Amino acid sequence: MLSSTFMSIKTGRLIPVVLAALLLAGCPSQAPQTPPTNIQGEASANSDYYLQQLQQSSDDNKADWQLLAIRALIREGQLPQASALLNTLLQDMNSQQLVERQLLIAELQVAEKNYGAARDSLNSIDSKALSSNQLVRLYQAQIAASQGQVSLSLIRAYIALEPLLAINVQQDNLDQTWQALLGLTPEEMNSLVINADENVLQGWLDLLRVYQDNKQDPDLLKAGIKDWQNRYPQNPAAKNLPSQLNQVSNFSQASTSHIALLLPLNGQAKVFADAIQQGFTAAQNGLVLNTPVQPPPPTNNPDQATTAAAPDANGAVSTSANIVTELATPSTAPVMPTQPVNAQVKVYDTSSQPLPELLAQAQQEGATLVVGPLLKANVDQLATTPTTLNVLALNQPEQPQDSPNICYFALSPEDEARDAARHIWEQQKRQPLLLLPRGAFGDRIARAFTEEWQTQGGQTVLQQSIDSTSDLRRMVNGGGIRMTGTPVTASAPAQQSVTIAGLTIPAPPSDIPAATGGGIDAVYIVATQDQLTLIKPMIDMTTSSRSKPALFASSRSYQAGAGPDFRLEMEGLQFSDIPLLAGTNPQLQQQVSAQFRNDYSLVRLYAMGMDAWTLANHFAEMRQLPGFQVSGATGLLSSSPNCVITRKLTWLQYHQGMVVPVS
Repeated sequence: MLSSTFMSIKTGRLIPVVLAALLLAGCPSQAPQTPPTNIQGEASANSDYYLQQLQQSSDDNKADWQLLAIRALIREGQLPQASALLNTLLQDMNSQQLVERQLLIAELQVAEKNYGAARDSLNSIDSKALSSNQLVRLYQAQIAASQGQVSLSLIRAYIALEPLLAINVQQDNLDQTWQALLGLTPEEMNSLVINADENVLQGWLDLLRVYQDNKQDPDLLKAGIKDWQNRYPQNPAAKNLPSQLNQVSNFSQASTSHIALLLPLNGQAKVFADAIQQGFTAAQNGLVLNTPVQPPPPTNNPDQATTAAAPDANGAVSTSANIVTELATPSTAPVMPTQPVNAQVKVYDTSSQPLPELLAQAQQEGATLVVGPLLKANVDQLATTPTTLNVLALNQPEQPQDSPNICYFALSPEDEARDAARHIWEQQKRQPLLLLPRGAFGDRIARAFTEEWQTQGGQTVLQQSIDSTSDLRRMVNGGGIRMTGTPVTASAPAQQSVTIAGLTIPAPPSDIPAATGGGIDAVYIVATQDQLTLIKPMIDMTTSSRSKPALFASSRSYQAGAGPDFRLEMEGLQFSDIPLLAGTNPQLQQQVSAQFRNDYSLVRLYAMGMDAWTLANHFAEMRQLPGFQVSGATGLLSSSPNCVITRKLTWLQYHQGMVVPVS
């Protein structure tokens, strides 16, 4: 590892040996017709060429060739050799050579991922003494050393870099500048202090405000961007908008006048399809989450408890949940956009004929948008079934493809796990343990949670399997649950890379400090209510009050009939569920629950049908406008770059025998 301040190496005999080895390894190679000897300019030859020139050069030119060789070695990833050669620069150097040496030190530190030292080295460089080529390297090194952490310094580096770049790479720089700006929180935006002469930066910040204020209305956003371009004609983004905003300028509303609803109307999945269709029709008729509704008919069971436990469309079992009306009132519910009610909807049975034939039939009969299919096997077929229709699939494949006319909307356990990872990260927890059912179902949840956890910046996630309820009872007398587990293996998220002097360096994950005491600080539990009544006391029993982790659970453990004793036993535990079942509109919750006899798996599918109608009427926004959001019955809905609909769920907590929203 290269230190931030170079000093003579004690093992003085080692450096000449290393240098000799480098020089002897150098051999004639293909070089530019007019090889550059200007250390402030380009250096496109390879290290062999520069090392050969170093060996043959006079004393007056040796330092220049040595600096060029070091730069080539860094570009080629030969970092130990570059470090060794850089440490031999002990002879007198002129001012240009000294500045180049400083820049090389910083670039090598970035390449070695010694980012703290690199930032110190970069801050010590006088940018006024650099050539245009050196300035490009300086700003690229500053961007790499930031490790993706958004700051005003990072944005300034992108802005300063833009006019120095070739035209063919300026668009990438504009896109990266915009992504950095989007990373600013509202608090950071309000606290920014910029200089009076930073007109370009001021323009970018004003563009960000235009976007944040109008992103939910494509027409207002288009007009706002146009007005901004007139106010900042010299801003580089005014001439070439970031790619994301170009999508806004080219936005066109999708036709929803004729909707084809593709569902399995026969077979085992019919019960799920019926619930979705009822929710879809209710929303089409104007029912939204904050609509006042008539109270449900009286029931003989005051707790409205049933033992229904039907599997949902993804194979998971979800039992009924007790209705908690104290959580919210309709006046505090999120307002969904008013939906048009003049669309014609025709239902097609996916169990009656192959998907390609259904799509062709729907198109021939005038459909402009398809909602469905529901079953995963049919959704997998979409990738190989060419169609020009816009499709909102009600499930998603293992690896969704980015198709310009397809979005995927699913209520899956993996989706809930990803939301849990985001929520737990926002709660400032950094060392989670997952308690999951043994088998493929638990493994799917573990992978989804871990992938999202690493996307947030987290590192290792531990997993421990949960066996049957009877096995858990035996564990009570066997020492309880230990706060240990096996690391989950998941695909790491794509890391942003930065090019320095031709060398592409991937940005590593952020370093995450260990939790206090080095132990587990959060436990995410996917279990039934019966299992949870055993798991939480065992965790309480085996952990001290000082080291007790925060507990989080999925909606699987939230069901009807849980009395005050259960709620007191669960004190402090947080759990997630869809807004319709979390008290956002108690009257609608009770009415729909009674309609399905408190089978909450069907209530969730009913809510999915409501949101499918909403998403169908905002298909173009979801497909074309990154950052667009809709408040729905299943969560706060937004879309990923390949138009997989993601949901932010409502989080609740047991507190003093009651269920209250997480503050």
